[in-house]
Amino acid sequence: MSMWRRSLSSIVFIISFTHVFSFELEGFSRPNPLKIDVVKTGPYFGIQKGKYTIFELGVERQWKQIKLKSPSTHAAHFGFNYNFKYNVLGYDIGYWFKQNRLGFTYGATLCLRTDFDQTRFGIAPVVGYKLWQFHLQTGYHFLTRSTVFTETNGLFISLRFVLINDRDVDVDRKKKRKPLFSK
Repeated sequence: MSMWRRSLSSIVFIISFTHVFSFELEGFSRPNPLKIDVVKTGPYFGIQKGKYTIFELGVERQWKQIKLKSPSTHAAHFGFNYNFKYNVLGYDIGYWFKQNRLGFTYGATLCLRTDFDQTRFGIAPVVGYKLWQFHLQTGYHFLTRSTVFTETNGLFISLRFVLINDRDVDVDRKKKRKPLFSK
């Protein structure tokens, strides 16, 4: 008799357990009751090293959705750089994204370089790694051709530090779900 009761209570438990978690069993996850978005903005400064050493200044804005599983970060930046030795000024505007907490960043930058006689512009695909507020990137500048103005980096590596001075946290509380077992 006690074996019959244990078997029956085990079957009832398994059926109720699968009913309660049926969304997960069917491949659907339950909605997160909280949606937290963080927008961070601040200036950055850095150094770019390739054939030439270039100092960078600019501003970056990051959008991040706080999640336990696969959080993503998107960022846009605008800045300028200057090579003091060769009198070369550059402007960069770009975008990068990161798929998860420990992954690489992928992006691209539109760039303009001038020695005040000639101007070159192009694009630079970049891949990098972001840890805390440091962002290490490497890429290649695909610039318009010039035989005279060559004092700019092709292949480069850069290290930037972002000083976050504005942080906006947006918490959206979704409707509470009805209890599964109600009277």
